Amino acid sequence: MPTELRPTRRALITGGSSGLGLACARSLLQDPGTQWSLLIASRNAADGQRAADTLNREAGRSAVRYLPLDLGSLQAIHSFADALLARGERLDALVLNAGLQFRDSEQRTADGFEATFGTNHLGHFLLLHRLLPLLQAQARVAVVSSGTHDAAQRTGMPVPRFVGAELLAHPEQDVQRQFAGADAPSVQGRRRYSTSKLCNVYFTYELDRRLRALPPGHALAGVAVNAFDPGLMPGTGLARAYPPALRWVWKNIMPVLRLLVRNANAPETSGAALAALVRGEPLPVSTGAYYEGRKPIRSSTPSYDTVAARALWEASARMVGVDASMAAMAAMR
Repeated sequence: MPTELRPTRRALITGGSSGLGLACARSLLQDPGTQWSLLIASRNAADGQRAADTLNREAGRSAVRYLPLDLGSLQAIHSFADALLARGERLDALVLNAGLQFRDSEQRTADGFEATFGTNHLGHFLLLHRLLPLLQAQARVAVVSSGTHDAAQRTGMPVPRFVGAELLAHPEQDVQRQFAGADAPSVQGRRRYSTSKLCNVYFTYELDRRLRALPPGHALAGVAVNAFDPGLMPGTGLARAYPPALRWVWKNIMPVLRLLVRNANAPETSGAALAALVRGEPLPVSTGAYYEGRKPIRSSTPSYDTVAARALWEASARMVGVDASMAAMAAMR
């Protein structure tokens, strides 16, 4: 189909300058049926602009724009959203992909939240809420989670410990954790990550329930939201906060072992699967589902706890200062 006759769509990808996000962007630009315009957002301006330049060169057109975004700062998220809203650029897809992991130390966001929870969940929660007015009627929202949220998958990561949003954001207040005993810092750090990925699934399912509860004909009622597990992707930047020796193993040894590990993929493979979900494949388009690559599967048993998901949503709204009510969502657009 000639370029000028292809339908045009716009997507925003957080963490779009490397790893899974970059691979997803590249796959969308290779879509023969749609001309995609992409906004890629990340903290590192040099890496982000370099990625945008590379993608534009590969596409042979100005298809990608880099935007700086620090999901660990509520003020930065508001400024980012304000700028997009002022431009009025409608979004056909929102890919909430950026994520980090601190293995050996407990870090804080600019607002004092534990950084893994604050970035992987709270940052995306606020961003989604602020950008709802820009979503097209049939927009796709993809929330990148991880199989580490599911103890039954035996990923080697510590089992998630969901103790409520307030204690995840402020673990120093978690008396039970303080007296629980002997988890090494590396175990605590990895558990914070797996728990944040469980929060991503709670968030996905609760958002879907709230969208489905909107009045018939509401502009957002047709938005589809799904969680996505890319699998283990050795060599990506997820281990950037690991000690030097472990970073070297992650980058140089683990990719070689990919064939021996269940659900371990190259970023290109997972990126293509994520892009397919963003495009709405396969048809009919699902919503409120959990995808392992291209296949919808059941997420962990705890992830279907609607009481926990609702409590996470409402507490998260309080912490980032937005209205959690259905009335507020219904008023969007």
